[in-house]
Amino acid sequence: MLRIVVTAAAPDPEAIGRAAAVLRGCGIAAIPTDTLYGLAANPFDSRAVAGIFTIKNRNLEKAIPLVAADLPQVRAHIGPLSPLGERLASRFWPGPLTLIVKAPDTLAAEVTGGTGTVGVRVPAHDVTRALCAATGFPLTATSANISGQPATAIADVVAAELGSRLDLLVDAGNTPGGPPSTIVDVSGAEPRLVRTGAIAWHDVLAATRAE
Repeated sequence: MLRIVVTAAAPDPEAIGRAAAVLRGCGIAAIPTDTLYGLAANPFDSRAVAGIFTIKNRNLEKAIPLVAADLPQVRAHIGPLSPLGERLASRFWPGPLTLIVKAPDTLAAEVTGGTGTVGVRVPAHDVTRALCAATGFPLTATSANISGQPATAIADVVAAELGSRLDLLVDAGNTPGGPPSTIVDVSGAEPRLVRTGAIAWHDVLAATRAE
């Protein structure tokens, strides 16, 4: 496993470029996010996505969330958001709000877990966003752990538990941890709370009504 150390607040572009090359080449990496460490791969490559399920021993019926560099990258690779999705993305991104949207046909089928939808967010972490930008597409971001085991905010724990199974660890030190992202389904006419998390549901609802 290659381990690339970066500074969370000011990631070195050369280091980010090396990591992005691994991800573009069907590699699987553990990367920091604004909550915990996640497993990153190209969600449009079935081989890479299959590798994540193998590493985690994950049930194939469970969908995999994505992270992106910014809203334009989401639009370009996942598709345009509904007016509701645009409003919530503009209010809470970058940040811990995952939006469930219709999945494009270009995504590896396993990413959606057979639902036809996918969760995506723009995280409030410079390294995550820089990796997505340098790779050129959104990345998977399921937690970096064996399914059923605790997720972690510590790079050394990821290395000890998964290092032999990964191509790369992007080590930005400890991640902020805390509650997971709030998940809201915006694929329909009204927002639907899927998982409570870092952003309160009443704040989400307030944003949908704001003029």
